[in-house]
Amino acid sequence: MRQLRFLIAALAAPLLCACAALPDPGRTPLVTLPLNFAWVDGRKVEYVTTDISDPTMAQALGVNLVPRLAEAVAAPGRPSLVERVYKFVDDSQITVFQSAPAPTGPGNADASYSPLWRMVLLHWHKPSLARELKSEEQILSAVESGELSMAITNIVVNCPITRSVDGKAIRGAR
Repeated sequence: MRQLRFLIAALAAPLLCACAALPDPGRTPLVTLPLNFAWVDGRKVEYVTTDISDPTMAQALGVNLVPRLAEAVAAPGRPSLVERVYKFVDDSQITVFQSAPAPTGPGNADASYSPLWRMVLLHWHKPSLARELKSEEQILSAVESGELSMAITNIVVNCPITRSVDGKAIRGAR
């Protein structure tokens, strides 16, 4: 039985890596994605946005519209595939993610990290009192004190982190 499991794993490995093919050193990359920045627990991370479930936001960002991403939001009795991303509706600051890979790359040990994010929209009640918030804890505290309103949406966005709080980047990121 143990040998059978090993054989199945050995045969499945090449199939699972089909999307992660090694780059062709003789070719110039055909895709350049805009780099974005976000906060995670008071430290900056870099990420790219490739897909979103909302048509208006997909159009505005110029990324793939993928309505099925909204199905990643947990249904009752099912674990969630998404983390929260906090976005200020007035774009007064960069977004805040709930988690990040630690460390970045194949050694990630943070089981809660997912590149799929459920968008939470934030609005300052008094924009004149706005300040930069750099963690989920700071955001929740500002909501609790009545400084911010928070709207949890069913919009899901695919934003893999390319350089995490540890300063290390995934392969191919500069």
